Amino acid sequence: MSTNRQNGPKGERPKDILMRGLLHENPAMRMMLGLCPMLAVSTSVTNGLGMGLATTFVLICSEVVVSLLRKVIPSSVRIPAFITIVASFVTLVMMLTKAYVPALDKALGIYLPLIVVNCIVLGRAEQYASKNGPGHAALDGLAMGLGFTVALILMSAVRELLGAGTLLGFQILPPFVEPMLIMVMPAGGFAVLGLLIATSVWTERRLKRNRESLISDHPTHSQTLCAACPLDCGIGDPDHEDCVNEDLTERLEAAFDRANATLKERDR
Repeated sequence: MSTNRQNGPKGERPKDILMRGLLHENPAMRMMLGLCPMLAVSTSVTNGLGMGLATTFVLICSEVVVSLLRKVIPSSVRIPAFITIVASFVTLVMMLTKAYVPALDKALGIYLPLIVVNCIVLGRAEQYASKNGPGHAALDGLAMGLGFTVALILMSAVRELLGAGTLLGFQILPPFVEPMLIMVMPAGGFAVLGLLIATSVWTERRLKRNRESLISDHPTHSQTLCAACPLDCGIGDPDHEDCVNEDLTERLEAAFDRANATLKERDR
């Protein structure tokens, strides 16, 4: 069965889906989506965490509903239908934030309702939720939301610490250290974003090298079978006196029998 990572086959493991959202296809650091709110609200960890959690909630709920209705929504109106579904959950988030966290609602401002047109939410609804069941869709929404939230927190922590000397409102840097005001400006946001992208690429390549090294140190069953196969006749030296009179089918059968016997002996 083919394993298309984006379309999420039924055999895809939850670990693969989570790693895709957190690293391999991180919406902010790898796919470069949702950068407008990310750069705007990442001047403090509180704002970044609030935007990340709100986006994650909308992602999970909207993907589950889109997945449940994927066979009902006509393809000709799927985008307006997706926007309507997303807007419903964004409105719910706005009402809850305004009622229980008014300071956060004021800090996020226009970027909270703009989740409706966030490319991450609409993109996952179109690319993943509309093609997979609600279980996979919910996990994909969680993975993408966590990836976006982690990127926001990391970026907010760096900008708040260097730009204001605080973390979560608590003074961290000593008073004699002058804050780098450029870190709370757009230029500082782009600089930190570039560092995060470079770090994520380096991390993925490092994991890939470690995985390849592990595979080379522990060969697969097929690699072991080929290495143990004593099939020389007809391949290594077809004109050898011990091979020239052997039937090819018999040589193949005998070779595979010897190879299987060798593997069974090793397993013992």
